[in-house]
Amino acid sequence: MPIMTHPGIDIIGSTVAAAVSDGQVHADAITALRAKYPQNAASTTIMDLSVEAQAFGAEIVFEEGSVPTVTGRLLADGAAVQALEIPSLEQGRLPEYLKAIRLAAPRLDCDLLGGCIGPFSLAGRLYDMTELMMAMYIEPETAHLLLQKCTDFILSYVKAIKEAGAHGVIMAEPASGLLSNDDCAQFSSAYVKQIVSAVQDDTFAVVLHNCGNQGQCTEAMVESGAAALHLGNAADMAAVLSAVPADIAVMGNVDPVGVMKFGTPQQVTDAVLALKRIAGGYSNFVLSTGCDVPPATPEENIAAFYNSANN
Repeated sequence: MPIMTHPGIDIIGSTVAAAVSDGQVHADAITALRAKYPQNAASTTIMDLSVEAQAFGAEIVFEEGSVPTVTGRLLADGAAVQALEIPSLEQGRLPEYLKAIRLAAPRLDCDLLGGCIGPFSLAGRLYDMTELMMAMYIEPETAHLLLQKCTDFILSYVKAIKEAGAHGVIMAEPASGLLSNDDCAQFSSAYVKQIVSAVQDDTFAVVLHNCGNQGQCTEAMVESGAAALHLGNAADMAAVLSAVPADIAVMGNVDPVGVMKFGTPQQVTDAVLALKRIAGGYSNFVLSTGCDVPPATPEENIAAFYNSANN
């Protein structure tokens, strides 16, 4: 199950800017991709880590061919955190992302996973990541207040994603990969767990994605309670699989840029087969990419991924 939506935008002849701004275009891309690659265990929405920050009022920049990014610093100090109001789900592009799920889910013959950012990663985009990491030690009360506000907002968003028809959510928390295991547990997983406890059930799964984890915070990821952990290509999958309980799915981690986009079909095949050898004895392994498959990824590389997965 590669995390893959952008190739669907290419299939329908649209643009990334249109897909991240228009729920109909987004839904069409999801369903077109499913029709072309029915092998996927589930379909996914676009991994866009600017949607929630924009809803809070952060400035974002659109660059051609890529998802928007956050620029500048919304919150300058602890007083700004105190005054920060949790936005409604009508702000920014949130309604279009929920619309995409409502439109796409009934048209699919598989589960659909929505997407959201994680609390620590959102807080870093609002407060500045360097400043947030300093606040963790100098002003921990400010860091925890901001993280709780981010968590409350993300929880409301994930509940809406669930109500819209998604069968789960991929929560992208890459910034927590900058932390030690203890700090990740305290400043990320404790907040992720609040969301997991409120929404995860037999019909809805939380997939915790951390492409920043190089192995130092796997234990903290497990503590989140998420049904599945999704790792980036920096992680040693053999080490991760040995450290994660068998009842938690472990997903990853073919390099989405260096291999999927810029590699050759043979390199894709080699990467997939290497992962299959590593994970051969684990029933909880799910073959995936390390992150979102980028725009303009060659079709022959995607085909090589599926072909080698099934051999």
